[in-house]
Amino acid sequence: MSESGFTLFETAIGTCGIAWGPRGIRTVRLPEASPRAMRARILARCPDARETAPPPAVQQAIDGLTALLRGEAADLREVELDLDGVAPFDRAVYTVARAIPPGATLTYGEVASRLAEPGTARDVGQSLGNNPFPLVVPCHRVLAAGGKLRGFSAPGGVATKLRLLTIEGAYSDTPTLFDGVATV
Repeated sequence: MSESGFTLFETAIGTCGIAWGPRGIRTVRLPEASPRAMRARILARCPDARETAPPPAVQQAIDGLTALLRGEAADLREVELDLDGVAPFDRAVYTVARAIPPGATLTYGEVASRLAEPGTARDVGQSLGNNPFPLVVPCHRVLAAGGKLRGFSAPGGVATKLRLLTIEGAYSDTPTLFDGVATV
């Protein structure tokens, strides 16, 4: 990835977008109201990007994203992210979130505990609410206390979060274990 670019791509949940630069993926966007709105949102975050065909590493990320949204197993942990300008706390939160496998969840409090920063669940929520890399940094896999679905900043809000968790098989009445912790 030697220059900044972006592209829109079709998924099972609608048209998504991705932008990249020399250091990796700069943003991933879930469906917006229209392709025009998607382009505007991407360009607001990455004004130097131009719409173009993705390089191989980005195409590999797109393939993983589309597979995940079809309900297939897809490991996005190796997708290289451009974390320039991302605060150290947010980086730490994103690292914990990226370790949550498809089909499993943690709560905001559990993420805070894994950071050795108990009492920062609200800060974890704010960090994930500002996540520029949804799905690659799977913020939808982090739930409120008791496994409750609360706020989700992506278009569609909690309904989108529920849809993503359902696609991954993470939301049902049957608990899923992640590192020995029962989650819903």
